[in-house]
Amino acid sequence: MFETLTDRIGKALTRLSTHSALTEQDVDEGLRELRLALLEADVNLNVVRDFVAHVKEKALGANILATITPLQMLTKIVYDELVEMLGGADFDPKFQIGTGQHVIMLVGLQGSGKTTTAGKIAMRLKSEGRRPLLVADDLTRPAAAEQLKVLGKQVDAQVFHDSAMDPVKLAAAGVAQGAKDGLTPVIVDTAGRLAIDEALMDELKQVKAAIKPNEILLVLDSMTGQDALSTAQRFDEALGITGLVLTKFDGDARGGAALSMRAVTGKPIRLVGTGEKLDALEYFHPERVAGRILGRGDVVSLVERVAETLDMDEAEKLEKKLRKQKNFDLEDFITALKQMRRMGSMRQLLNFIPGLRVTDEALEAGQNELKRFEAIVFSMTPEERHEPKLLNSSRRQRIAKGAGTSVQEINRFIEHFRQMQTMTSNLLRRTPGAAGMAQSHPTKAKAKARKKKR
Repeated sequence: MFETLTDRIGKALTRLSTHSALTEQDVDEGLRELRLALLEADVNLNVVRDFVAHVKEKALGANILATITPLQMLTKIVYDELVEMLGGADFDPKFQIGTGQHVIMLVGLQGSGKTTTAGKIAMRLKSEGRRPLLVADDLTRPAAAEQLKVLGKQVDAQVFHDSAMDPVKLAAAGVAQGAKDGLTPVIVDTAGRLAIDEALMDELKQVKAAIKPNEILLVLDSMTGQDALSTAQRFDEALGITGLVLTKFDGDARGGAALSMRAVTGKPIRLVGTGEKLDALEYFHPERVAGRILGRGDVVSLVERVAETLDMDEAEKLEKKLRKQKNFDLEDFITALKQMRRMGSMRQLLNFIPGLRVTDEALEAGQNELKRFEAIVFSMTPEERHEPKLLNSSRRQRIAKGAGTSVQEINRFIEHFRQMQTMTSNLLRRTPGAAGMAQSHPTKAKAKARKKKR
């Protein structure tokens, strides 16, 4: 996400890095590049005009301190304006759920990813200790209810559906069932269309009147760019939406829809889909996203993702093993790869790290090398994984044949692994244990406690 925009903004600001002081002409030159970067990112024209005007006003009126450079000052001004454009520093995207029933109504066009998003939201809420109920209220799209039932099973959430009812009665019955069973929030997946029409809006208005939702979230495909803006405006005029969910957020390299959405509609982006898996749904934090756009990374989100996806049982086993002075072996290497994959793609993880920019070629080379390493380890016996010292010449030839590579590649891998083994063992022996991590992440700790009770 935002790759193109990050590159262009970086170049625009870097041009000013050699200046000892900022003149109006310097600011104009930098803002010209910034304006072009935003327009190429498919940001709404009016939004670009307002954004550039605000940056210029603050840049020319800023008192540049002796301890910082003009580039640092301008970067801070651009960052602050990006945060404001995306929702403001004080915006909290999380659901404010009280003690009573909470109803979330999902609306959107067909193909926007609404049903999948319903399952993702249910999984997100379950990880926060909630007991959500999914209501399959899309009676228009074939197999929509079946899809939601499959998703409900995957996230271990109940799904309410009755094909004999009309959408309005079905939604109301679902909310009533949730109240009866003590399940909340109730997530109502409504019908969509390929395009907005009066019949769709009339149905959604009736559903809204029947269930009186606390939230009406519009699900939009971020890849549709400016079309998403007009769609959001139409839905808001008809229903009064309370927030937005952008799907395929990781696939939109330009990011114009995300940057324009809050400014044009006045509605906050609450959640973004960052992949196909059900756990690939993140809360939208303006400050963190602005940091990513400017190449500052997002360490907070990275730490949260690690805490949410880390298998505490595996981590504790590894910790105990290392504290007994046992080396990190190739079986642990495979476990670590599995843990990393749970957190997302390599590109997603690298984007969280401040100042780290990796070319597509380097990223692809790294991913291919990891695949080769994995093939090598899977070609070993369990004994060889635990005791790499057993790998004599004949064993290495057998492994090379099984992994479809050369003995030289096996030798190179073993040498790399020995270096990593030393570094990993030293690092983990000096850091707090996984048990401490579990205690610092109450959701994981509680889930583990429940598992042990069962």
